[in-house]
Amino acid sequence: MTAACPACVAIPDVEDLEIGPGLKFSIPAIHCAACIGKIERGLRDVVGVNSARVNLSLKRLTVVGAANPEHIQDALTDLGFEAYPLDIEALNTARDTVGRSLLTRMAVAGFAMMNVMMLSVAVWSGAADATRDLFHLISAAIALPVVAYSGQPFFQNAWAALRVRRLNMDVPISLAILLASGMSLFETLNGGHQAYFDAALSLTFFLLIGRYMDHRTRSAARSAAKELTALEVQKAQRVVGANIETVPVVDLAVGDVISVPTGARVPVDGVLLSLTGLMDRSFLTGESAAVNATQNAPLQAGEINVGATITLQATAVGEDTSLRRMAQMVETAENSRNSYTALADRAAQIYAPAVHLLALIAFVGWVLATGNARHALNVAIAVLIITCPCALGLAVPAVSTAAISRLFAMGYLVKHATALERLAEVTRVVFDKTGTLSIPTINLPEAMGQTDRAVAKALAQASNHPTSRRLVTALGGVDAADVSDIHEAAGQGISGTSLGDTVRLGRGAWIGADFDGLGFRAGNSEPVPIDVVERPRAGAEDAVRTLRLPAEIITGDAQEPAMAFGKRLELPVSFNIRSEEKLRLVKAMSDQSDRVLMVGDGLNDTAALAAAHASMAPASALDASRAASDVVILTDSFAELPLALKVAGLSRKLSKQNFAIAAVYNCIAIPVALAGLATPLAAALAMSASSITVLLNSQRVRYTK
Repeated sequence: MTAACPACVAIPDVEDLEIGPGLKFSIPAIHCAACIGKIERGLRDVVGVNSARVNLSLKRLTVVGAANPEHIQDALTDLGFEAYPLDIEALNTARDTVGRSLLTRMAVAGFAMMNVMMLSVAVWSGAADATRDLFHLISAAIALPVVAYSGQPFFQNAWAALRVRRLNMDVPISLAILLASGMSLFETLNGGHQAYFDAALSLTFFLLIGRYMDHRTRSAARSAAKELTALEVQKAQRVVGANIETVPVVDLAVGDVISVPTGARVPVDGVLLSLTGLMDRSFLTGESAAVNATQNAPLQAGEINVGATITLQATAVGEDTSLRRMAQMVETAENSRNSYTALADRAAQIYAPAVHLLALIAFVGWVLATGNARHALNVAIAVLIITCPCALGLAVPAVSTAAISRLFAMGYLVKHATALERLAEVTRVVFDKTGTLSIPTINLPEAMGQTDRAVAKALAQASNHPTSRRLVTALGGVDAADVSDIHEAAGQGISGTSLGDTVRLGRGAWIGADFDGLGFRAGNSEPVPIDVVERPRAGAEDAVRTLRLPAEIITGDAQEPAMAFGKRLELPVSFNIRSEEKLRLVKAMSDQSDRVLMVGDGLNDTAALAAAHASMAPASALDASRAASDVVILTDSFAELPLALKVAGLSRKLSKQNFAIAAVYNCIAIPVALAGLATPLAAALAMSASSITVLLNSQRVRYTK
């Protein structure tokens, strides 16, 4: 059985979520059309099922009818599929209301713009007097409600800024839209020859395109968090004396005893009360192999019980569970570097006051020169429209959207809104070794008896370190021993108590041995070395060789294996480095003006990932590491890492080119507008041309090699 890791859960666009009536189930094991047919046919005979529909891409089942969810799960189990109920309310929350609102407003503005443009053609063709006035009135009837509706994102943001006495990009945008609409209405009611409703609508439409693109680049982290929330268990079986009662998970408290049947997710964090349990932790660790858990072993919300029914005692509920904390970390990730000011934000700080000043100069100058306030206002509106930051607003989001799409196709999921800009600024790459650049293989020593192997497996199962997971695989046929009081020391090893003795699994020095590598020790017995052979991750050697940046390895591993691996990849190595030392080294590099890309997967990498200028984690990394990183590498290979950095660099270059295009356009268009040679309509057409140029230039990032 397999289950998606949190990075993979983030893959579907929130627009594609299947929201509708009926019961929802996640069925991770489906993989083809035959599975779909088997499920849909098999559920026809279940009492209360009116229809069943499977979405293969989302691995999701929707059942319409009045059937009991437990009966549906039983039927699916009989068909050979494990199913997990999805929370409808959480899925509805996952609906991207902001994105849908922007998309709807953009569609309305585009539709209205095309209709008003058709009416404008008649005026341009020579329609006069009553015919011209009628077309202007019809245009006003179409444009004014649409401007009021579609322009709300700009009006609301502009008002919010003005209320606190500051300027942002939306202030000149709103002023241009309102003045163009207001002046056009004035001209229409007074029989004027010119009206610029088409200009106001064009302005609104193209700006909404930029706003929607910007929103999409920021939505990945929020989508991941809401999908995680949707997979939380909603009901649990609480043990009260000799009885079991089904209660909402929100009613559980720390200390409650909970029964988890076969195939169900663990609803809260807790400790195992049953003697043994067989758990699927792939949702948390990325490893699909089931893990044996022994009595008193810690269990995390989100794990799946794939063995017999177990009982556990809750240690964390509600907002304190590991699954909920992970969702919160992912959702707040895009604000984790609020000290970084994005390129477009810096431009906006200068742009807004400059636009207002130019429009004011144009108005005052033409009033003084001609005494005609009406003409002066038309010139000022033309200046506002022609300088309106459509191209500037599209400069970054258009490139970011194309680059993020390209990176996703390569297997790199960008989580953070400014990750591309920071990746483009990287000057040094720091790699963790075990689980990141290397994949460990375990060779068990013959001197290690069955009892020691059983204890070592119990210890390894309680750890998410890559070597521990490989050791569990190597001990696949061994039943784990009963080990209590398990504690993990990040980067060192894991200890516990078995039959009254302290048992340790970890680095040689940490367990009191005279060797450097991995070892096991029970009580005061002689330490047993465990041979760990590490091979480079697929594509790692090619990636390191083709990187055009200085790179190094910082690892908690011992000197001998660390140096041997570094020599193979021809990279300098720092060994025996603890978590806090990794953080200190990364900060020291930053203090020396290096902009560090940290690539790591373990618990001891999390602080360094968060502190680095940019960070990446493989999909098999711990949930905390994935949450702290800017980019999740969804593929097993690192071969595309240099190209990913190249795409980020090109995206920054194209963003600057787009700024240059907008600047050249303004240098040409502004003098024309100030001279009174551009009507508001001509200004809108020029603005549209610059926006389209920026959009086309942004697509070049999709084709870099």
